[in-house]
Amino acid sequence: MSTTSRSVVSELPIASPLPRDAEVSFEFFPPKTDKMDAKLWDCVERLAPLKPKYVSVTYGAGGSTRERTHATVTRIRDETDIAPAAHLTCVGATREEIDDIARDYWAHGIKHIVALRGDPMDGIETDYVPHPGGYAYAEDLVKGLKKIADFEISVAGYPEKHPQAQSLDADIEFLKRKVDAGADRVITQSFFDNDKFLQFVDKARAAGITVPIVPGILPVTNFKRVQEFSTQTGTSVPRWMAEIFEGLDDDMETRKLVAATVVAEQCRVLYANGIKQFHFYTLNRADLTYAICHILGVRP
Repeated sequence: MSTTSRSVVSELPIASPLPRDAEVSFEFFPPKTDKMDAKLWDCVERLAPLKPKYVSVTYGAGGSTRERTHATVTRIRDETDIAPAAHLTCVGATREEIDDIARDYWAHGIKHIVALRGDPMDGIETDYVPHPGGYAYAEDLVKGLKKIADFEISVAGYPEKHPQAQSLDADIEFLKRKVDAGADRVITQSFFDNDKFLQFVDKARAAGITVPIVPGILPVTNFKRVQEFSTQTGTSVPRWMAEIFEGLDDDMETRKLVAATVVAEQCRVLYANGIKQFHFYTLNRADLTYAICHILGVRP
């Protein structure tokens, strides 16, 4: 993939679906209440017919949702035909505790782990301090998981670098170490500038990273909230996004329609640049993700 060809316009006719070789996966977060649990399961059942490659379930800071994550992943494994992936972080646990969790997942047939360092327990803007006796970083966690069993392992990538990394090049060096430790796939943080993602892929390939790099796609329904989150994570928000969502603060239905159009076009441009796998951050909301997948030609 060349760095000289950016923001390529798809040769497909406008609004035509992508070819059938596009693959999708979805991310959910574990519910905190019975009502949220019902909403999550409605989301799972709505998206299951799209036959995602896998679905992942997040893990709260410091293991705060550990039991809910385990319960959600296990239920997906037992009651659907979808392959579940469980998030696992280094924060708030010893190596022995994390190893026990991993063995339990393997015993329950959950063989895909999203291995993450994890955010500091006091918030993303605070300094990260490894847990005494724990895995220090995601690289160490990947190595530990591979000693336990032959897990399929996904790790995180940051198209505009991790907020605490000194530079993008330094961050890619850390990513290379995670892959060399045994990671099978990179799933990126959400981004809104395709050029930055494609440049990140080129840099990763030049550094010798050969595993799939899957773009993390976030449909935007609340632009102000995304702006706040992006400021914390160092993700750039193009000016055109502010313009396209302008005046829609109190118009949720129109925001959804705009969001579906924006994300579908983002994916079409990425596909035109050779990207065929897409990981959607659903926020446990099925309808918008389902509509985007339909536009892209990912259908039951």
